[in-house]
Amino acid sequence: MRKYFLFIILTVFIITACATTPVSNRSALILIPMSQEISLGKQSYDQILKEEKESEDAQLNQIVSRVGQRIVAVSDMPKLEWEFKLIESEKQNAFALPGGKVAIYTGLLAVSKNEAGLATIMSHEIAHVIARHGAQRMTQQMLLQGAMIGAGFSMKNNTQRNIILSALGVGVLYGFTLPFSRSHESEADQIGLLYMARAGYDPNEALQFWQRFSQVKGGKAPPEWASTHPADATRMQGLRNYLARAKYDYQNVKIKYGLGQIFNLTQPAEPSPGKPQPVPGVSVEALTP
Repeated sequence: MRKYFLFIILTVFIITACATTPVSNRSALILIPMSQEISLGKQSYDQILKEEKESEDAQLNQIVSRVGQRIVAVSDMPKLEWEFKLIESEKQNAFALPGGKVAIYTGLLAVSKNEAGLATIMSHEIAHVIARHGAQRMTQQMLLQGAMIGAGFSMKNNTQRNIILSALGVGVLYGFTLPFSRSHESEADQIGLLYMARAGYDPNEALQFWQRFSQVKGGKAPPEWASTHPADATRMQGLRNYLARAKYDYQNVKIKYGLGQIFNLTQPAEPSPGKPQPVPGVSVEALTP
């Protein structure tokens, strides 16, 4: 009877911990209170800003802030304490943290080329925050660690336990953790595409941006099964699937910016060789150990 009662309590707890993601309407298990998630995001954001140099280009900072504010105004969480920073670096990267903390590296502006290109990546990062992907990953880590500890205690032979746990770790990584992250990327693409369209930016430019980004990588990305991000072809096909709805929303907005301002970069950043890497410890995908 006691075990049955505990099972009911656990079931109710898990059901009530499920959240519905805006736009995609996907159910997600989140065991992390939003207040704690936001606190962790702010701490990480403050730490990385101490270690990075913020851009002093007033015009580019204004553009980043303008694009970000337009997107969050049509998002499902406009009242978060959003912050948008432009970091001076040749890295072609961006990251977002819980609570609305977003950073763009200047190296990414050469690939963006215009406001709509920038809106593509910023809406993608904003979508990560609104979908609470950071909290989902932390929840996943909590459950996986508990399951692996339980599996370890269930085996008496230390040698066998180490071998099995090592194999389980590989299986968990390539069979669950990475696909879980790739699903977040695809979901952020879906949500972000609609947000940029509702903010008045031409959603067709999203396809152009990712094509340019793919060319910068030069085909040096790892195979999809070993990556936290979808393959370029997979991402492009997903965007095409969402494009019709985004175009409909774009046609119905009162103010259209189209491509927006074209960037006049006097000294464009040189493309970094290989695949752009996430910022350790701060990007949503790498928020948890």
